[in-house]
Amino acid sequence: MTRLLFLTCLLLLGWVPAAYADASWWNQDFAFRKAITIDTTAKGGNVTIAAGRTPLLVRLHSGNFTFDGVSETGADVRFVAADDKTPLNYQIESFDPVLGVALVWVDVPQLGADSQQQVWMYYGNPKAQGAEKAGAVFDADYAAVYHFEEASGTPPQDATAYANNAVGNDILAADGIIGKAARFDGSKIVTLPGSVSMNVAEGGSFTFSAWIKPDALPAGRTLVYARRQGEQKLLVGLDNGVPFVQVNDTTSAAGEPLKAATWAHVAVTATGGDIELYVDGKPYAKLETKLPAMTSQATLGGDIAGQAESFLPFTGLMDEVRLSRIARPAVVIAVDAQTQGAESKLLAYGADEKQSGVGFGYFGIIVKSVTADAWVVIGILLVMAAISWVVMWQRAAYVNKVTRANEDFLDAFRQQGRNILALSRDATASRLQDASLYRLYKVGAAEVWNRRDEDGQDHIASESIEAIRATMDSVLVRENQALSRSMVLLTIAISGGPFLGLLGTVVGVMITFAAIAAAGDVNVNAIAPGIAAALLATVAGLFVAIPALFGYNYLLIRNKNVTANMQVFVDEFVTRLAEQQRVNQPSAVAA
Repeated sequence: MTRLLFLTCLLLLGWVPAAYADASWWNQDFAFRKAITIDTTAKGGNVTIAAGRTPLLVRLHSGNFTFDGVSETGADVRFVAADDKTPLNYQIESFDPVLGVALVWVDVPQLGADSQQQVWMYYGNPKAQGAEKAGAVFDADYAAVYHFEEASGTPPQDATAYANNAVGNDILAADGIIGKAARFDGSKIVTLPGSVSMNVAEGGSFTFSAWIKPDALPAGRTLVYARRQGEQKLLVGLDNGVPFVQVNDTTSAAGEPLKAATWAHVAVTATGGDIELYVDGKPYAKLETKLPAMTSQATLGGDIAGQAESFLPFTGLMDEVRLSRIARPAVVIAVDAQTQGAESKLLAYGADEKQSGVGFGYFGIIVKSVTADAWVVIGILLVMAAISWVVMWQRAAYVNKVTRANEDFLDAFRQQGRNILALSRDATASRLQDASLYRLYKVGAAEVWNRRDEDGQDHIASESIEAIRATMDSVLVRENQALSRSMVLLTIAISGGPFLGLLGTVVGVMITFAAIAAAGDVNVNAIAPGIAAALLATVAGLFVAIPALFGYNYLLIRNKNVTANMQVFVDEFVTRLAEQQRVNQPSAVAA
């Protein structure tokens, strides 16, 4: 019964927000889709200038996606524009449904200012093959993009169509701000090829950006990016923890230093005679000089061996390194720093929808976000709920039967008048077997009959009357035990249900925060579904305890009434028996 009621509630709540559905469906072969809103308003990413074509990072984790019904490799994931017709290019950096974490780069054709636009993510097609177009996600002006998702010892691979893969570098891998990152321990550097697509003309345009996390801020200069062409040089690094850019002998002015063991986004853009240095998406320093022409190799994490200048090696983590053949606008640098970091309000993840066009609803979002441990707790609570309802049903039926039978017995007993033993020899009294009063009466009457002599005369002393009362009291105790049988299960449900629910909630919240920490996304859209799902365990605990509490109190009052009636009957029976003995005693003496 409880399970049926609970499932009914789930169905009712889950089907409410049919407004989520859109009549269109990009491809009928895909069972599900999720709405992703790109919000550039003040409440979202607060982008005041249109950024144009932009690759955006979609972070999926247990807080915003349950990975149910999707391929283990993400082969059936597709992204479609707001018109629900135009497929978007995307690249899967990592996809792990076991850990509940995925990172996908989506090519957004136009990132508008102060607006909201929707992107659909389709999934749930077992027949689908991988359709990602990694080289098409980044426009042709990106010369190289390194995600550092490779295993330790594997050279970093370029994500653009130019395939400017690093060469001869056995750099280590570590957890980064976006998936994996490159670990620089001071002993190795990453060498980038000097290909045609990486060439820079004199006074030309250029952009370098990277996420860095220095282990410490050593006294001295350390290089993050270096490129030399004879006596010409372009250097980006830290000077006593202060970011700098140097072109030949001209170095940017000093500003605030970075924090050790903290991620920071560092970018450099160059166009004509202007070079800008950005930190965390904000302008940091500026140089008025031109870039020299460069066709040589470049390095990450240190300088080429044999250089006359003395630089300390970079020790720390580096992630998402990008080089462009144009100067990316300031708004693009700011958007990259915001969306790639751990906290971003630019993307809002909506509800999942079924192919039928009817959304799962708010409750569906919650149910899909429930973790396995919470389901275990909820399952235990459902069993407790079923048991408590069965106990309440059985106890209510029993006390109702006893109450009705007791009323029938009292009517029959009082019709016998002064002859209190008449019912004990009445063959028709078997109809009263369900009455607890009748069982008390039979025991009392049997004790009286046992004390009669062969002539049918009662020889009951005052001590015998107390013995009869004691016998009837013992039966009364057993009747009370029968009334309260299994009631302890209700007290367990009342006291244990909320605590079990709280346990499931606490564990669920812990797992949600752990998953969010692993994904590096801590905005409210990431937290809310997981917290709401964790609270479902508490709701289940209250669902067990509240009906059990009402039922327990109801049954307790009914049982007390039956007990009171039995106590009154014992007193009445013993009193009338004593009265009858006093009436019979004088006649016996006169004889």
